[in-house]
Amino acid sequence: MTIFSIFFDEIGFTDNPSWASCYCHFYHFDGSRKNWSKRTKEQNRKASKELIISGKMKGFLAYFNNKPIGWCNANSKNNYSHIPYKADIDLKKKVGTIVCFLISPSYRKKGVARLLLKETCDYYENKKYDYLESYPTKELQSDAHNYHGPFRLYLSEGFTIYDELDRIYVMRKYL
Repeated sequence: MTIFSIFFDEIGFTDNPSWASCYCHFYHFDGSRKNWSKRTKEQNRKASKELIISGKMKGFLAYFNNKPIGWCNANSKNNYSHIPYKADIDLKKKVGTIVCFLISPSYRKKGVARLLLKETCDYYENKKYDYLESYPTKELQSDAHNYHGPFRLYLSEGFTIYDELDRIYVMRKYL
């Protein structure tokens, strides 16, 4: 079993088992929402592993005492099939996108997401990306529904509101 599988199967979704089958594959899935709802945990695990091997799924894992405690799914915007904001795509720009944070329940509100966000920003700046984009929700319903990352966290790390949709902000940090 890989670290990725251990994190998703045993750590990340202990307080939200109904989302455990995602494996951060939703934003990479190129089918309809109806077809998504029929997919199994095993299908998503296998698909995500294949995407990681191919380089189309990237992200950052945070560890404490050699145990994974957090994950940030971040990649080139063009590697995602389903993202909340597709308007304004400039193919001449290198755009990174942050779609998901998953922090172990016992490590939430302890700065893990901030460390992952800083690492993500540094990584994409070093790779000469033009900007990073994120999609925090406007109204916090629960930790689970805040999986795009907290709005205030992005503000504190230099992101600004670029656009506003019904339930989310489109935020950008120019690198």
